[in-house]
Amino acid sequence: MKNYHELADRLVESFSKDQETERNDVDLCLVYSFLSDVRKILTLNYINPFYSKNNLEEYLEKADNKLRLIFAQSGLSSEDIDAKAEFFMSQLPEARRLVYTSMEAILNGDPASTSIQEIVTCYPGFSAILNYRIANILYHLGLIYISRIISEEAHRSTGIDINPGATIGEYFFIDHGTGIVIGETCIIGNNVKLYQGVTLGARSLSKGRLLVGMKRHPTIGNNVTIYSSASILGGDTGIGDNTTIGGNVYVTSSVKENSIVFLGNTGIKIIDKVENYKK
Repeated sequence: MKNYHELADRLVESFSKDQETERNDVDLCLVYSFLSDVRKILTLNYINPFYSKNNLEEYLEKADNKLRLIFAQSGLSSEDIDAKAEFFMSQLPEARRLVYTSMEAILNGDPASTSIQEIVTCYPGFSAILNYRIANILYHLGLIYISRIISEEAHRSTGIDINPGATIGEYFFIDHGTGIVIGETCIIGNNVKLYQGVTLGARSLSKGRLLVGMKRHPTIGNNVTIYSSASILGGDTGIGDNTTIGGNVYVTSSVKENSIVFLGNTGIKIIDKVENYKK
């Protein structure tokens, strides 16, 4: 007969030797329910064409109440809960504006799309962007664990990994999207389009925890297109405005604006865009 009592003792002993870390006692079901409410708030006119203002107010109230419960579980004081919940709710109109710019960018940039309703309900890239906009607000409130839960929910369902700490401008467009990785300190400008498999990552993590707080991921300018499976790495790597990065390239140094980067027969090539050539 197996001795589960002795086995449990050995495991408990190993637990006690673990490095002490901050506990995050958060009800995951509550977080996912809150996320569902906020996603509905930001896209209600597309998921329920017959919505009313009362419907919206109900979702706002439910989201606010759930967020306060989540904050309470995180050990925040009542004053902090009030301040953080009010700040989050006040950011929803701006989040909605940014989300809508992505709807427009996808509709205008993808000839396969037939309507914004299709984009909202079917496009994995949009779903990941929607979660990112919600998680990013929580990240800047210092609620890193909760923001990661929300970003990882999208990662699991779409294969798109956007760290909630990334800074992303308006009219952001993810096409197809599977395998995209965007790191925590990445900065992305306006009107940027990414295809599947793009990595905006760190050059090396060999220093581990010593890199906390340092810029590890690239800066992408405005009006940049990055094609599939390109890797752009490093906190000091910048991609200039109006640049196109071809598929399968590996970039670890900055590229000036108005450039085309592509993989030629003898390696990576960088050429200037001619005036009449646009992405």
